[in-house]
Amino acid sequence: MQRFTLSRRALGATALAPLAAPAFAQPAPIRIGELNSYARMAAFAVPYRNAMQQAQDAINAAGGVMGGRRIEFVFRDDGSTPGDAVRVADELLTRENVSFLAGTFLSNVGLAVADLANQRKRLFLATEPLTDAITMAQGNRYTWRVRPSTFMQTRMLVEAIRGRNVKRWAIVAPNYEYGQSAAANFKRLLPAAIPGAEIVAEQFPALGRVDAGATVGALGQARPDGIFNVLFGADLTAFVREGNTRGLFERRTVVSLLTGEPEYLIPLGEETPEGWIVTGYPWEQVTGMPAHQAFVDGYRARFNDTPRKGSLLGYVTVQIIAAMLNKAGTLETEAMVDALADLRTDSIVGPVVMRGIDHQGTLGTWVGETTLRGRAGAMKNSRYADGADFMFPPEEVRAARRSA
Repeated sequence: MQRFTLSRRALGATALAPLAAPAFAQPAPIRIGELNSYARMAAFAVPYRNAMQQAQDAINAAGGVMGGRRIEFVFRDDGSTPGDAVRVADELLTRENVSFLAGTFLSNVGLAVADLANQRKRLFLATEPLTDAITMAQGNRYTWRVRPSTFMQTRMLVEAIRGRNVKRWAIVAPNYEYGQSAAANFKRLLPAAIPGAEIVAEQFPALGRVDAGATVGALGQARPDGIFNVLFGADLTAFVREGNTRGLFERRTVVSLLTGEPEYLIPLGEETPEGWIVTGYPWEQVTGMPAHQAFVDGYRARFNDTPRKGSLLGYVTVQIIAAMLNKAGTLETEAMVDALADLRTDSIVGPVVMRGIDHQGTLGTWVGETTLRGRAGAMKNSRYADGADFMFPPEEVRAARRSA
């Protein structure tokens, strides 16, 4: 196999070279429609887009895919609503003539685009939406998901508290599909991890409109031993500030989805609580992965910033797309869908497989604890949790998708 050598600045991660094919001509680029919440969820989506462009340029510089074709992402904002997203996705397919779709952030938006993909029989690679429904009860042939799902990440956290003497739990989650699903998964998984545990309070504030005082007050009145938090973004910052002020987190176990991601730790700053058990991305602590370090070095050199969790997801997504295109050898939708089934990609954080039975990727994440380093939030005691170890059991997948 012919190999290509590029500078770190151009490549970002040497793992891309084996995915690329030599270029002898310059046929039309492969256009990929990418829609995401770039305005509303900029803290995640902009670093995600940056890394996608970094990976795109690396692949193209190394010779492209499918015998020398360049890839070209067409980025659009999805409006952060199902209706807007469906309209944008349809425009990408019809007016922009993209070969397939990728992206979305919010779970309800991802489900809407997945339904459009199924109706139009066009490939959709959902990257960020975490809803279990997208690969389970509402799963379809044309929709695949890269990031570990709500169930997978909740299961990682529940395993981290297995056997603890924390019996009384409260839940706080945003009142839409992702938050409701996370709460349901926690209630499902908790009894096996902590026998005798019970839920004593639940709070579901509207996404983006949390009344932190009322929410913290209600949780405190329930006197839980532990809190399962699913809030993120500005809602998380407001919740933590009010909870710190009122002492809500003192002498309590707090388990929190996503909070260890730089997108959410950076705004918390010196208000970061100590010892929350979280999923996240401690990029500066990832060792033993030369391809990941090359990605970090390339990202920092190009964007004069540190990578976020969105950056990692964006880069890995493009690696998966390149592997899929090289395996399919064509832009015919059915062939690309077939190529994704059990596709293995040697990503910058290790192998990622797109599991054929539910279209869920095995990309993992890091589990650890929050801490303060100086005046900045960080993770400690972190470990990489391989997504392959936390997926829905195959028999449950088959039953869910048969009934869809």
